[in-house]
Amino acid sequence: MKYVVTWEVRADFSQEMQDQALQVFGKWSPAEGNDFREFVGRVDGRGGFAFVEAADPTSILRDVAVFNAFFDMNAYPVVDVREQTQVISEAAEFRRSAG
Repeated sequence: MKYVVTWEVRADFSQEMQDQALQVFGKWSPAEGNDFREFVGRVDGRGGFAFVEAADPTSILRDVAVFNAFFDMNAYPVVDVREQTQVISEAAEFRRSAG
């Protein structure tokens, strides 16, 4: 399954928290089976996004939980837009055929 993980610094984010977050990130490695395809940071420096493939959603939870003390985290399961378009088209066709 594909996921987009987002993070944004908490309102009370201090220099001390930033230093600790950087130290934790330096020692962290993804849970086994998680393939972090890309990390990108927002140009305002207040957060970022990661594109991850993982078979087990619990492993995503493990990786997100490590950083919950510093950031507001979200993890969204996603599908390729071609798959999404196909499913939406099939649903629309079903609605038309149902009356």
